[in-house]
Amino acid sequence: MQEVKSPKKPLIFYYCIVLLLLMLFNALVTPRLVQRQVQEVDYGTFMSMTEKGEIGLVEVQEQENQIIFTDKAKENVYKTGMMPDPDLTERLYAAGAEFSGEIIEQASPLLSALLSWVLPIAVFIGLGQLLSRQMMKNMGGPNAMMFGKSNAKVYVKSSEGIQFADVAGEDEAKDNLREIVDYLHDPGKYQEIGASMPKGILLVGPPGTGKTMLAKAVAGESNVPFFSMSGSEFVEMFVGMGASKVRDLFKQAKEKAPCIVFIDEIDAIGKKRDSRMGGNDEREQTLNQLLTEMDGFEGNNGVVILAATNRPESLDPALTRPGRFDRRVPVELPDLKGREDILKVHAKKIKAAEDVDFEKIARMASGASGAELANIVNEAALRAVRDGRRFASQADFEESIEVVIAGYQKKNAILTDQEKWAVAYHEIGHALVAARQTHSAPVQKITIIPRTSGALGYTMQVEEGNHYLMTKTELENKIATLTGGRAAEEIRFGAVSTGAANDIEQATKLARAMVTRYGMSADFDMVALETVTDPYLGGDTSLACSPETQAEVDRQVVELVKKQHEKALDILRSDRDMLDKLAKVLYEKETITGEEFMAILNA
Repeated sequence: MQEVKSPKKPLIFYYCIVLLLLMLFNALVTPRLVQRQVQEVDYGTFMSMTEKGEIGLVEVQEQENQIIFTDKAKENVYKTGMMPDPDLTERLYAAGAEFSGEIIEQASPLLSALLSWVLPIAVFIGLGQLLSRQMMKNMGGPNAMMFGKSNAKVYVKSSEGIQFADVAGEDEAKDNLREIVDYLHDPGKYQEIGASMPKGILLVGPPGTGKTMLAKAVAGESNVPFFSMSGSEFVEMFVGMGASKVRDLFKQAKEKAPCIVFIDEIDAIGKKRDSRMGGNDEREQTLNQLLTEMDGFEGNNGVVILAATNRPESLDPALTRPGRFDRRVPVELPDLKGREDILKVHAKKIKAAEDVDFEKIARMASGASGAELANIVNEAALRAVRDGRRFASQADFEESIEVVIAGYQKKNAILTDQEKWAVAYHEIGHALVAARQTHSAPVQKITIIPRTSGALGYTMQVEEGNHYLMTKTELENKIATLTGGRAAEEIRFGAVSTGAANDIEQATKLARAMVTRYGMSADFDMVALETVTDPYLGGDTSLACSPETQAEVDRQVVELVKKQHEKALDILRSDRDMLDKLAKVLYEKETITGEEFMAILNA
């Protein structure tokens, strides 16, 4: 798509030009208009300058009882009072002074101020008003500069427009949107049967999954104008301005029909309304205007409204009811096949080695969004350049995944021998507990090289395929694996460290979800005790139960984590020799692969 840019320059550009011209005028012309100021000196100074021959022009004003004179260069003007001195004229002639018949007038301070300051300011304001009126006239009248203009970005078809082929990993979403493209190409067959297209289509999903790109792809496939605007751009300081922008946007859309209007982050103006005092009147008026506009045109007028949000649960029900945003299209995180396709699309933009295994990289990048996968490809290319290679290799892609997950390697971070041993045992504890249990993801890599994220080491486990459901046993094994690092430290050193902070957080969160949301507690059975808010933005939760029940939930969470911790301790105690052997290898090599780990384990 190619954005149509306005050729008009901002008003401040013209003001700056006028200001520079006035400054030049003040510097060159004004000094010529303002006469030099007269400095008053005593008679002794006058006589001293006369004796030194420093007098230029002299005028004796007997009526005013004063003498006006200049210096030799005739640049400065002085005056002094007259004294009885009959030989003054001879001394001045002898000193080379010239007697002037013209009166050297002193410029009026008021005139000087007027010429130096008032005149340039008056000219500046006058020219500014003239330019402002002329620009308003050229832009369509005095209402052109009102806040109510939508300022929507308009994209037109270009030879490099985004197509559905450019959006990988979202096959279901593309299938839902192809019907819109078909309608824009041939609306007659829909009208013939009496069907009308949805007025609005809501794209929902986590950040970075390609919602905006899908909207542009619909416009590219349809070959129609595409109006793009963010929800936050409707929000104004003055009440009513946002509503005016909505009216202007829909007015432009109707004039350009058939077209697509895309509102990104629509939750900025579409949040649920309430009756509480202190609400945002401007946002509610903007929302009311949007609802009115969507009711004001038919489904067959060729205007399709697309909107995107990460928080669909926060939208007002009046906005999501049938007849407004009729269709909701999920744009979820890509699965294994989708991640592989996205990696291949972005890899076309760089030079990658022919033997790169994108399927393996896709498995390692489990849970990554499309934007994160694009970043992984770019990081691989950057790493290849840093190492002086012309192609990104498999190692570059694998390292870029680690960069996205854990950050860059901290080459200057030097651990003491004691800390290095502790980290080695900690990471081997995770890996060994995972390997000795069933239903655990295979270990891909173990490292004790510190990262910029703050991690002193990590153990990477990679699922062999898509995994959508987890049983109670699998979740318990995962908690046991998370506690394996702390358990290994306890067995080897008889003490604990701060290195298990992240493990503790994840284990607690998982155990609490088992009790409150997954119905895996015998006491609570299938009762929901916790609700998830903003599932696409972190998934924060809030308990919905009595204080007594909360106390029982806390007790069961502690009991569950403690039980799996004891399980991890038992596994490592029974396999102490292997724990020591693997920890020594990791301490010496600092990084070992999953194949190396399994080879030692099965030896």
